[in-house]
Amino acid sequence: MKVFLSGSIRGGRELLSVYQYLCSFIVSKGHEVLSEHVADPQLENGESAMTEQEIFARDMALLEHSSCLIAEVSLPSTGVGYEICSAVQRHVPVLCLYRSGSNVSAMVLGNPHVVLWQYSTLEELDAKVLTFLISLQAEI
Repeated sequence: MKVFLSGSIRGGRELLSVYQYLCSFIVSKGHEVLSEHVADPQLENGESAMTEQEIFARDMALLEHSSCLIAEVSLPSTGVGYEICSAVQRHVPVLCLYRSGSNVSAMVLGNPHVVLWQYSTLEELDAKVLTFLISLQAEI
């Protein structure tokens, strides 16, 4: 399955290690992460050579080819919200994950078109992502 991984970039990189973990976990289960750049610690260097229009075009093209979107939404991010909305509009299944105690947007929490799961540990994160991916494979 082709997965679009969404996480905060300009909104803050405090959860980079979680994005890296998610990316590795998804790949270890035999799936392809189309947006691996989200987990790249050198992302800001590479994206600085791109215009905002190029970033938008890249991400929307990747989303267009994705089977699902998995978003870490613990950090407020306009870009992540935009990607979630775009996926919902395209009928791409969406999983939103957030750490316990996070201040998650009401627009995400109240969205009936996304699967929303809270986690406290990486083990919980594994279980939730795996459950989501297996449920999608069962629908195919």
